[in-house]
Amino acid sequence: MSRLQVVSGKGGTGKTTVAAALALALATEGRRTLLVEVEGRQGIAQLFGAEALPYEERKIAVAPGGGEVFALAIDAERALLDYLQMFYKLGGAGRALKKLGAIDFATTIAPGVRDVLLTGKACEAVRRKTPPDSKHGQGTYAYDYVVMDAPPTGRITRFLNVNDEVAGLAKFGPIHNQAQAVMRVLKSPETAVHLVTLLEEMPVQETADGIAELRAAELPVGRVVVNMVRPHLLDEEALRSAAGDRRTDVAKALSQAGLGGARRGGLAERLVDPLLEQAREHAERVELEREQRSVLARLDVPTYELPLVGEGMDLAGLYRLATELRRQGTS
Repeated sequence: MSRLQVVSGKGGTGKTTVAAALALALATEGRRTLLVEVEGRQGIAQLFGAEALPYEERKIAVAPGGGEVFALAIDAERALLDYLQMFYKLGGAGRALKKLGAIDFATTIAPGVRDVLLTGKACEAVRRKTPPDSKHGQGTYAYDYVVMDAPPTGRITRFLNVNDEVAGLAKFGPIHNQAQAVMRVLKSPETAVHLVTLLEEMPVQETADGIAELRAAELPVGRVVVNMVRPHLLDEEALRSAAGDRRTDVAKALSQAGLGGARRGGLAERLVDPLLEQAREHAERVELEREQRSVLARLDVPTYELPLVGEGMDLAGLYRLATELRRQGTS
C-alpha cells in the first residue's frame, strides 16, 4: 500500500468524504494517518464535526484498534514562510515580507509556486521521521500514511506535475532541489492517485480523461472509487417486467396483498401507475449504471465501491465507509 494516498474526483462525487473514510481505514490497528486538505474549504473539519483546522497537525479521530487520524489544512502562505526559513533562514525577514504583501503575491501570482508549496508540504509529511525521544521509536515514519484531499479531476494532473515545470525553470538551487525531491515521491510507488466517481456519464467520462492524463504524465494511478452506489431493489426478472405493460398483474398482486379490490377506482387500481412508473425509472437507472460500469471496466483500473449512506454524512457514516474500505482491502 502506497504511503501517500491522493484522492481526487469531479465535484459532487464526494471526494472529501472518501478521503476522510480512507484515512480512517488506513489508521486501523494502531497506525497513524495524516489527512491533508489543500483547497482551503475546511471540508475535513465539517465532516468530523470539529472546529476549523489551523495550520498544524491535530488529532481528529481514533480508528478501530487504537489508530489515530490527524488532520492538516495546508495554507500556502504559511507553507512559503516555512520554506523560506528552511532553505534561506529568513525567520523574521520572512514575516516582514508577509506584512509587505510579498508572500501573498508569490502564492497567487508566481506560476506554480502555490502548488509546489502544497504538494511539498504533503511530501514532507510522507518522508518525515520521528525524533529520538518519540514514543513511536526513533527513525520510524511519523505517519504510516498520508491521505491528501486533492483538487478535482480536471486539475489534478497539473497540480501534481507542476513541480516538474518548476524544476525545468530552476536549473539549480533550493527551488530546483525541492521540486525534484517532491517529484521523486509523487512519481514513485510511494504514491497512488485515486479518482472518485459516481455511476453517471459525466463523472465517469471525467474519470477516464483524468486517468489518461495521469498516465501520460507518468503519475501513479491507484484505484477508481465508485461512490454513493445505490442498491438494486428488483431482481433480473422484475427489471425485465418493468419495461413492459404489467398493469393487470400488478393490480392483482396488490389486491392479494390486501390493498383493496382490483375494481376500477379502488386503492389497488390507483397504486398501479405510480408503482409501474417507479419500477421503470429504477430499471432505466440500473441499465445506465451497467453501461457506466462497462466504461470503467475498460479503464483497466481496480475499483472500490462505497454505498450511498442516507441523507448527508456524519461521523457514524464515515466509520461505516471506512469499514467497507477495509473489507475491500485497504488494510
